[in-house]
Amino acid sequence: MSAPKPKKITALLPVDAIEASLPFWRKAGLEVTVQIPHGDALGFVILAGQGVELMLQSHASIEADVPAMATAARQGPAFLFVEVDDIDAIDAALAGETVVLPRRTTFYGATEIGYREPSGHYVTFAQFAMEGASD
Repeated sequence: MSAPKPKKITALLPVDAIEASLPFWRKAGLEVTVQIPHGDALGFVILAGQGVELMLQSHASIEADVPAMATAARQGPAFLFVEVDDIDAIDAALAGETVVLPRRTTFYGATEIGYREPSGHYVTFAQFAMEGASD
């Protein structure tokens, strides 16, 4: 038997209200590609752009869909690490959003800045220095 070969991993962030998080993710370069209502609000969306994908699902939708996961979905924020080509573009696009990790250069060669998105999840954007680039 051959070993499993995962093709893709997509984060799903549980949120109180999807609508509150959409402007943040649109500023970061993602657009809604799939949306499913739950009652009179959005229950689930897929956001995509530049070859990446993210899912948001409301707590109410999770509770209705998989009640056994409802409590776990409310237990804490997720932490995402997103590699980008242009940290300055992210910094400019997300001006005014809540910064929780001031811009810094790390020991592993990344320039990073971290935000708390409107639903409480933590998102660090990182740009790695190009190999062979001169200063």
